[in-house]
Amino acid sequence: MSDYNKWFHPYKPAKEYSKKVAYFSMEFAIDQPLKTYSGGLGFLAGSHMRSGFEKKQNLIGIGMLWKYGYYDQGRQADQSLDIKFIEKNYNFLEDTGITVSVTIKENENVFVKAYCLKPEIFGTVPMYFLSTDLPENDFISRTITDRLYDANELTRIAQSIVLGIGGAKVVEALGGADVYHLNEGHGLPAFYYLKDKGVKKEQFVFTTHTPEKAGNEERDAQLLNEMGFYGKELTHREILAMTDNTGMLNYTVAALRLSKIANGVSKLHGKVSNDMWKSFKKISKIISITNSQNRTYWQDDAIAKAVKKDDYKALAKRKKELKAKLFEHVANATGKILDPDVLTIVWARRFAGYKRADLLLWDMERFKKLVSDTKRPIQIIWAGKPYPLDGYAVGVFNRLIKETMDLPNCTVVTGYELALSRLLKEGSDIWLNNPRITREASGTSGMTAAMNGSVNVSTDDGWIPEFAKNGKNSFVLPALDHEMPHEEMDDTDAQNLYKILESKVLKLYYDKPEEWGKVVMASTKEVLPYFDSGRMADEYYQLMYNS
Repeated sequence: MSDYNKWFHPYKPAKEYSKKVAYFSMEFAIDQPLKTYSGGLGFLAGSHMRSGFEKKQNLIGIGMLWKYGYYDQGRQADQSLDIKFIEKNYNFLEDTGITVSVTIKENENVFVKAYCLKPEIFGTVPMYFLSTDLPENDFISRTITDRLYDANELTRIAQSIVLGIGGAKVVEALGGADVYHLNEGHGLPAFYYLKDKGVKKEQFVFTTHTPEKAGNEERDAQLLNEMGFYGKELTHREILAMTDNTGMLNYTVAALRLSKIANGVSKLHGKVSNDMWKSFKKISKIISITNSQNRTYWQDDAIAKAVKKDDYKALAKRKKELKAKLFEHVANATGKILDPDVLTIVWARRFAGYKRADLLLWDMERFKKLVSDTKRPIQIIWAGKPYPLDGYAVGVFNRLIKETMDLPNCTVVTGYELALSRLLKEGSDIWLNNPRITREASGTSGMTAAMNGSVNVSTDDGWIPEFAKNGKNSFVLPALDHEMPHEEMDDTDAQNLYKILESKVLKLYYDKPEEWGKVVMASTKEVLPYFDSGRMADEYYQLMYNS
């Protein structure tokens, strides 16, 4: 049997993509029915798997089969956020017959079963999802794969061991790989295990996704040792040596030291990453490969045809239809009926403090003036999931619900997953993105919004500097000193945002529709092909796997 058939590829891999690559990620956003993601990391990984399939790459994905997903987002009686954990079942995943065991704490064997998502289901490379919810495991072990990003520290460590060591053993059972790629540091134990099995550093590559401290896990190295994180027991001296005598293991630093090469996820993030980690010795070179999204999955066909024909009239007609489709969902979810003729702004992504979902509400007097203008009306929709135990983010979500409750043209919708994300991107006129600068490594939601005729209004962060032509294909807030105090930065950005919306966006949309059409067309044309994940999937092979 040929290697590519062992991996369930329905094709012979293309020559330039013949190296066997195993891609490890804690989350994958593949399609709406499969709830194995929380946000941008998953969206990125899902698009990569789709483009890998389209390009006939010799690539497989290794992920986790979360029994309860991330969480199901709904409303409590007062419409505030409600967090539900509902068991998921998938009849489209196939039992591979592969079960491996990992050692977690005090020599306890935990069994891990691999389920395959075959390419014909959603148009991805073959993917293997790992579960410990097996009758041969005890109760605690069965719960390891219950929830994505479980709040319990020991469970989180166990999840990394299952993804890393369990995933590596599954790849071994499939015949092994030429390259092992960690998408973020969650699967770090794979590198330790594989290194001890004789796999060379030249076969390890790593992608770092965030400058946020919470995204770069750091844990007590001795606790990790006791849990079985390294695949074998290390001495105290070995632990001190690998942690620069701190006793704390930073997953990102460790992955950078174990890899032959690593990458940031935008040109700006590549620079930020090099600056962040430059004081650490013996780390790999960090290049940049800008994140992107799969056009085939995300772009509306009618919009794609209109852009290809350079037909803005057809695009505008389709856009109005898509807005009506979105507004039907909004009306059902919130009881508010919106108008397809009115400029519609959407802010939708993972709720995190630095992303500033409530920046528009910074100056309530200015905000109320903006949303009550009858000459140039506006509609605003918010969506996204806060981390369940992030009290600040949950508070922002609930504040937005409370403040917009009595506003007929502003609303918050729940259930932000792939299907709702698509509706919002297709139905919005403006895609609002306002993180504090240098804090958003890449961001990808604005790419798929632009593919669907939605114009980005954004701070100059992440992927935006590589795309934006201010006033031509997007609107960009003036750059600020990223070391400014947060309150001062937030105030300045908020005032600039109000000014851009009032003096540029709204006037263009209502007073100069032909000029508005040029911006929309430029945005939709220029986001492709560079920000299609076909380019990204190719660059990973050329710059990382084959280098």
